[in-house]
Amino acid sequence: MGKETGFLEYTRKNNRDVPVAERILNFEEFHTPLETEERRQQAARCMNCGVPFCQSAMNLSGMVTGCPLHNLIPEWNDEIYNGHDEHAFARLHKISNFPEFTGRVCPALCEKACMCGQDSDPVTVHDNELYLVERAFSDGYIKPEKPSIRSGKRVAVIGAGPSGLAAADDLNHRGHLVEVFEREDEIGGLLMYGIPNMKLDKKVIKRRRKLMEEEGVIFRTGVDVGRSDAEVKKLMDDFDALILCCGAKKPRPLAAAEPGKISGVYYAVDFLSKTTKALLKAKDRSAEALKKEGGYIDAADKNVVIVGGGDTGNDCIGTVIRMGAKSVTAIEMMPKPPMERTVANPWPEWPKVLKTDYGHEEAAFVYGEDPRVFERTVKSVVTDKKGKIRQVETVRVAFKDGKLTEVEGTEETIKCDLLLIAAGFIGCEDYTAEAFSVKRTDRGVVATGDGSYNIPGTKIFSAGDMHRGQSLVVWAIAEGKACARQVDEYLMGYTNM
Repeated sequence: MGKETGFLEYTRKNNRDVPVAERILNFEEFHTPLETEERRQQAARCMNCGVPFCQSAMNLSGMVTGCPLHNLIPEWNDEIYNGHDEHAFARLHKISNFPEFTGRVCPALCEKACMCGQDSDPVTVHDNELYLVERAFSDGYIKPEKPSIRSGKRVAVIGAGPSGLAAADDLNHRGHLVEVFEREDEIGGLLMYGIPNMKLDKKVIKRRRKLMEEEGVIFRTGVDVGRSDAEVKKLMDDFDALILCCGAKKPRPLAAAEPGKISGVYYAVDFLSKTTKALLKAKDRSAEALKKEGGYIDAADKNVVIVGGGDTGNDCIGTVIRMGAKSVTAIEMMPKPPMERTVANPWPEWPKVLKTDYGHEEAAFVYGEDPRVFERTVKSVVTDKKGKIRQVETVRVAFKDGKLTEVEGTEETIKCDLLLIAAGFIGCEDYTAEAFSVKRTDRGVVATGDGSYNIPGTKIFSAGDMHRGQSLVVWAIAEGKACARQVDEYLMGYTNM
């Protein structure tokens, strides 16, 4: 380690945030990097532990802690401290295909397992990673790496989300000919249309696409594979292997209100997707430019209720605030977590504590209080004569004998002009799985062999949320890489990936 006493000398310092009052006026990224010397001090805090839990991805008490990609974190932290940024990036990029994505949107499982976090604050692994990849792009040592030899094998990847991109990237570098088919007009999957611009600027995705195309990956957007039997047959005939990476985009419904039947009720991903598409057309990322562009679900001057307390729900909060919502209420059926770890939740387990994200912080600033309401759900909705939602009736819930039950006499009515359902997903969409005649599990994901990504007896593979179920971007990338290795072995009879 470069600085034996670094963890004793320096305190944690995050990337700085643009003040709330300023950042809610636009949809720009709002984290600003530290100066280089400050970054080196943050890297110096890495203890180079004998057992680096940060890169372990251990399952403890049913939850994973540590990086699923097994990033070489102590190595590149040491190199950052010593000023060897290019070599540090080489160690990072050896394991991680897209640190510009995870450095922005990953909840940093690595930091939750950091040894420094046992008695103090963990190392800023997330920010250090982003520093390295942005430095690599700005200084020009990310260059196209074209394979010198091609295998002649052709692989089709269906879905250009993080798992599909990771699989395509690894297989292309191995020398296979890779074509990626995406139904949307842009690649990225939920990176593009499920995560708002202030968390991940879409030019970052386009930058990576350009690099991958220069390396030989072919992207075919606007192709909705599975809608035509003839198209599926052609793919099966033309390619030596196919990888299904279509995500788990079937949203979990809300019994009390179904989008399409009640005006003013939408699934969160549809809301976020339409907002991003409008922003991509707007002249800039300001709230005013979005308003002029139109073509999205507007929350201006509306009482907004969001069902779901995860990252997507938080992203909806931040988005409607920028649109000028009159009020925001976020409903979560689970109990409010504690502020600090309990004795039953020791380090290095994933900390089951209250997470206050940027949207919650912004709502507290704008409306004077945290928007979250715990242990409640929407029981029914009230509409006007035209069928437009005007109120929601909520009720307190509790788990009894493992089942969610309503608590009698706890009903409350909330004004609501816009209801966004961010209650998660229940598996992959039917038509793609059915088009390729693949079986699904009771969780709605593609069934493969034990410990495998291959559909037994076929040349079809699956990875990411379509294979694992709804999860994090970092898990999708890890899945894509592991799947790519199995595809390579299937094609070549061996693998050195």
